[in-house]
Amino acid sequence: MNYYTLLESPVDRLLLMSDDDFLTGVYMEIEIQKLLPRIIGNSNWRQDKVPFTETIAQLNAYFAKELIEFDLPMKAIGTPFQQAVWQQLSTISYGETVSYKYIAERIHLPKAARAVGMANGQNPISIIIPCHRVIGANGKLTGYGGGVHRKQWLLAHEDRQTSFT
Repeated sequence: MNYYTLLESPVDRLLLMSDDDFLTGVYMEIEIQKLLPRIIGNSNWRQDKVPFTETIAQLNAYFAKELIEFDLPMKAIGTPFQQAVWQQLSTISYGETVSYKYIAERIHLPKAARAVGMANGQNPISIIIPCHRVIGANGKLTGYGGGVHRKQWLLAHEDRQTSFT
C-alpha cells in the first residue's frame, strides 16, 4: 500500500508520499497539481497522515529553525546517475550552496553539469534531499521544480552562505 498526505508549510502545500516503509516523495505545489489527480481514487494509494508522523515533525522543526539535518528512512527512485546526484545533494550542509559543476565533479563526471541540473530537477524528495542548495556557478538562482521563489525562500530560511569548493 502507498500512502500520501498534504502538509501546509511556509512554502505552500507539500505532498508527502510513502510506500509504508520509506518516504518516497516530498513535492511542492507545481508537482501536486500533476500528481494528485493520478493518486486520488487509485486503489493503490490511501490518504493517511499516520505514516508521516516523523516526517511531519521533522519538516515542522526545519521550518521552525529547530532542525538542520533530517533523519528519515527514504527511498528516492531513479536511474543510477540520478541516485549518484541525489546522494551528493544529501552531503550539502544546511545554509551552504554549491554549483552544478561542483556536484558533477563530486560524481567524477566534471563535464556533466547540465545533466546534474536535470537530475537535480527530478529529485522526488525535495527539501529533505536539498536540491534547493544547488545554484549556478555565477551564484545566481537557476530553475527549481518548486519554483524559483520557493528556492529563494528556502535559501533565505537557511541563512544561505554561498560556497563553491
